[in-house]
Order: sequence, then structure tokens, then C-alpha cells
Amino acid sequence: MANFALSKALIESDHPILETLPAAFRRNGGRVSLAFEFAMLVVAMLLAANDWPSAAWLYAGYTVANGAFGWLVATGRI
Repeated sequence: MANFALSKALIESDHPILETLPAAFRRNGGRVSLAFEFAMLVVAMLLAANDWPSAAWLYAGYTVANGAFGWLVATGRI
């Protein structure tokens, strides 16, 4: 849930860094971006369920990195 919320908040922020993203990721309220987040979650869950628990840890690390980036953008440090 955190990754979806962070992605949506970043897209709605209209931060200048969004100009570096492809237009498809920003269009329609970021639906492609949210679909990408969902695909990453599903892949991580499937890998973790099929004897690759490292996928869950990698996804957790990705979530922490997203949180840190979201915090940097929200506080104006980037």
C-alpha cells in the first residue's frame, strides 16, 4: 500500500522532477505508474511464494527507498 500511496502522491505533487519521467507514466493520473507498481508487487509475491523469499526482502528495500525519495521530495530537499 505504501508504494501505491507514494507514487500517487508524487504524481499529484507536480514536482519538477516529474519532467524526467516518460509522459505515459504521468498521463491519466499516473495509471501506468500505478500499474507498474502493481506488477512489481505481484512478481515479488509470486517469487516469494515459490521458494524465493529474497524477493520479499528486495521489495521491502524498494519500499524503503521509495519512502526515502518521497520524503526528500515532500520536504523540498530535491
